[in-house]
Amino acid sequence: MCTAITYKTDNFYMGRNLDYDFEYGQKVLITPRNFVLHFNHMEDLKEHYGIIGMGIVENGFPLYFDGVNEKGLAIAGLNFVGNAHYFPVKKNKFNLAQFEFVPYLLAKCDSVKSVKKILRNINIDDEPFSDKFPPSQLHWLIADKKECLVVESMKNGLHIYENKTGVLTNNPPFEMQMFNLNNYMHLTSKDPKNTFSSSLDLKTYSRGMGAMGMPGDLSSSSRFIKCCFTKMNSVSKNDEMNSVTQFLHILGSVEQQMGCCEVRKGEYEYTIYSSCMNCDKGIYYYTTYFNHQIRAVNMHKADLDGSDIYQYDLEDKEMVYYQN
Repeated sequence: MCTAITYKTDNFYMGRNLDYDFEYGQKVLITPRNFVLHFNHMEDLKEHYGIIGMGIVENGFPLYFDGVNEKGLAIAGLNFVGNAHYFPVKKNKFNLAQFEFVPYLLAKCDSVKSVKKILRNINIDDEPFSDKFPPSQLHWLIADKKECLVVESMKNGLHIYENKTGVLTNNPPFEMQMFNLNNYMHLTSKDPKNTFSSSLDLKTYSRGMGAMGMPGDLSSSSRFIKCCFTKMNSVSKNDEMNSVTQFLHILGSVEQQMGCCEVRKGEYEYTIYSSCMNCDKGIYYYTTYFNHQIRAVNMHKADLDGSDIYQYDLEDKEMVYYQN
C-alpha cells in the first residue's frame, strides 16, 4: 500500500510513501542519457532523457518504483491489487510491459502533454519481467508542474483521469476515491460553526474540531481522504527546505507504523521510505523508516551524458545529533 502526492511552491515536487512488508533492496538510481534501454516490442532507446528515482536494477534494466526525468515529468507506481489488468500484445499498438511503462515514458516524454499522445494508442501488456518478477498490479500517478493524471489499466480498458487533488493511494479505483470525497465536504481547517441546531448553544472546546470525522485508519480509502485534506490545506514558505520539509510532513500524516497492519503472523506493513522529488531541479530527497534525516541525490551532479546507471545505497541508520 502506498500514497503519492504532488506539491507546488516556487518549485514543483512529487513523491510518495512506499508502504510494504518487505524491501526489494531498492536504491536511488540515475539513468543517464546514453544508457541503452531495451524494450520487448519498442525499438531500443540509445539516447533519451536522464532519469532519477527509486528502484532496483535487475539484469541490467532499471525497474523504477517512482522517478522524475530532467524535463520535470514525474511518475509513481502504486499497488492496485485486484483491479489492475494487463492484456496480451496487440497489433498496431504501443505495447509496453508493465515494468517498461515508467522507464519508457520518463525516457521519451518531456511533459504530461506528450504522455497523453502515447496513451492514446498504448497497450500495457501482461508479459512478466522474469519468473522472479511477474507483472506487478499497479496504477500510476503522472505529473508535471501543469498537469496531473491517474492511469489505470483494468479489465474494461485503459482509464485516464485528470487528478485535481494531486493525490493517489490504492484501491478502490480513482473514480470511486474521488466520489468518496463528497462525504467529507464538511471538513475544514477553521473552527466549525454550529449547524446542528440554532436552539442549542453548542461551542467548540478544542482546536482542530473542524476536521472531526476525518478518517484516521490505514486503509487506502481513508489515507486518500486524509492526505487530500492535509495537502490541500497545507501551507509553507516557498524556499527549498521549507517546501521539502512540508512535503514530507504531508506524507507523514498517512505513514504506517510497524505493528499496526499485520499481513502475516509477526510480519507488518510499514512505510519503508518516503520520497520528495524536486522536479525542477532533479533532486531526489528521501527518508527511511529507520532514518528520519533527509538525504538527497542530485541528478545533475552525475554525468548525465554517461552510459552506466548510477546506484546510491539508502542510508538507513538513524543519526542523532547530540547538543551536549
